[in-house]
Formats: sequence, structure tokens, C-alpha cells
Amino acid sequence: MVQIEYGNAHIRLADKVYEPAEDSFLLADAAVSHARDGMRILEVGTGTGFVSAVLKANANVEVVATDISPYAARCARSNGIEVIRTDMFRGLRSGPIFDLIIFNPPYLPTSDEEKVPGWLNYAFDGGIDGRAAVECFVDEAGEYLVRTGMILLLVSSLTGIEYVKTKMGSAGFDVNIVGRTRCFYEELVVLLGNRRA
Repeated sequence: MVQIEYGNAHIRLADKVYEPAEDSFLLADAAVSHARDGMRILEVGTGTGFVSAVLKANANVEVVATDISPYAARCARSNGIEVIRTDMFRGLRSGPIFDLIIFNPPYLPTSDEEKVPGWLNYAFDGGIDGRAAVECFVDEAGEYLVRTGMILLLVSSLTGIEYVKTKMGSAGFDVNIVGRTRCFYEELVVLLGNRRA
């Protein structure tokens, strides 16, 4: 099994699971810089468990994750991550549970002709405008946050950064960009949403 090292963490990779790339590294760095001792953290769509594993290796926090793919859930568990196999928040009881929720969504605008077969499609397919999972996440995340909770959301310029910032603001978050990088044909940013009291 292939293994990579990043930020004091050793992460096993697996077939049929999205391999960590520039977006994963950017989100992991932002997550570590915003983690505080004792935080309860949820990572939605964990994939290999990369971001959660980096968090656990660098912060004194409790982490749980979700992923819809059985391959991803198995891979993340092999990396020491507690995973609930479910679609985003569906397998969780609602209520103010988490201090921080993290999501690297499928953000590529994807037509029916561009879909890939199997579970890996869930890692890439952002719907026709790249916002399907992003909008669902922003609409639902607040239900699971404590009053002073926050979200970290990876967004691509292909998805529309300003659009997502406005959507987050409408959902009750004060929004700031806390990480950014250019990658081939797109800009990637991490948006921090602090829940308004």
C-alpha cells in the first residue's frame, strides 16, 4: 500500500479513493492553524482521511469524519480516523455538536458526459456548476455547530468564490479567506466561516 507523509502524519492511500493533492494540503494547513485544544471537529467527505490525520498529528482535538464511499471510509479507518459512512450529514444526529466542520467538496463543474463510473465520481462531480455539494453543505452545516462554531470550506475559482462567500454570508457566517494557492487553471481558496452569534 502506498503511503505519504505530511505535517507529522503518515497517510495510506488506496485505489478508488481521491489522492490528496494541492487542495488537500491547503485545507489541512488551514485546519491545523485554526484548531484549538479540545475542539470537536467533523470532516465531511474525508476521502483517505488525510486532513483528519494531519489534524490528529498536530492538535489535541477530537475528530470524526463522514464519507459516502465504502472505499474511502475503509481507507480513512486504516489511517486511524473514526468514520461514519454516510452522505454528508445524513448519518449524524442534528444538534450543536461540533466546534469546527471541514469540507473539501467535489467542486468540478461536471456534465453527464464527464461523470466517471463508480464511487470516485463522488470526489469530483460538483454538478453542472460545481456547487451542488457546496450549497448543500452551507445550508446544513449550521445545524451541527455550537454557537461559536466555524466552518472551513475549500472552494475553487471554477465554482465561483464570490458566489460561495455570499451564500455563506446568507447562511449566517462571517466569511474570510484564510488560505489560497494557484493550481494549473484555477485558484483554490479556503473560506473560514465564523457563525454569527
